[in-house]
Amino acid sequence: MASQYTDDLRLAHVLADDADSLSTERFKALDLHVMTKPDLSPVTDADKAVEEAMRSKLARVRSRDAFYGEESGTTGSSHRQWVVDPIDGTKNFVRGVPVWATLIALLVDGEVVLSVISAPMLNRRWWASLGDGAWTGKSLFKASRCQVSDVSRLEDASFSYASIDGWEDIDRLEEFLSLSRRCWRTRGYGDFWSYMLLAEGAVDLAAEPSLELYDMAALDIIVREAGGLFTSLEGEPGPHGGNVLASNGRLHDQALAFLGRVPGDPNEPTMPHGPGSVHDLSALRRSRQEQE
Repeated sequence: MASQYTDDLRLAHVLADDADSLSTERFKALDLHVMTKPDLSPVTDADKAVEEAMRSKLARVRSRDAFYGEESGTTGSSHRQWVVDPIDGTKNFVRGVPVWATLIALLVDGEVVLSVISAPMLNRRWWASLGDGAWTGKSLFKASRCQVSDVSRLEDASFSYASIDGWEDIDRLEEFLSLSRRCWRTRGYGDFWSYMLLAEGAVDLAAEPSLELYDMAALDIIVREAGGLFTSLEGEPGPHGGNVLASNGRLHDQALAFLGRVPGDPNEPTMPHGPGSVHDLSALRRSRQEQE
């Protein structure tokens, strides 16, 4: 796994080790302090402690790098930026549900080049670096490679999501439900878990209507290095679009036909959707190319 990011990836694993120690100690603690942020989402003393520990360590060992964390915002200015969600799945953490994880990613010039996702209560960890594939295991030296599925029909696909409310908030609930009805199976695994299952080939589609960079950066490269696609609902690649559709690649256009639109003219209105309909996006792209 020799690459230009090997040392950074090893460091990310060390950061994840430290985060696991702090978060597991506070999981189900009777004196866990839970606060409500302005957006009404919860934050705990564990979230803050984990993020501060990572920020402090990076300030010592990568002093020239910038840092962006969910709880404390951005520090530094550099083409290299560490992006951290200290506990993804805080609502699960607060209620004693063991499905939560620490998300760590490194961006260079805005592109995610590596990430580590650690879910200590599941005894699972996933990681990826640019061009080196996506992996899961207990360490860099005890790992198996992740690979997305080869499912090519929505009728055979497993579709995972976080919640339904957000789709209603962006006025795409009917589109979401139409896609769900076409798929073989739907489950609300939620948060990071949807995307790690996708990277392992257990899920074929995952989508969420509203997310931040720190929610998506670590997921992005793992899905891509496992052979999948990770875009916004408008089809723009990467974790910067404010929402996400991830897939095994084969199903991406079919799912975009329900939930988003083909990348193109920003002034072009979203394509109308009908219940259970699939638009021929390839034909639309060819038409645009011919016009150009």
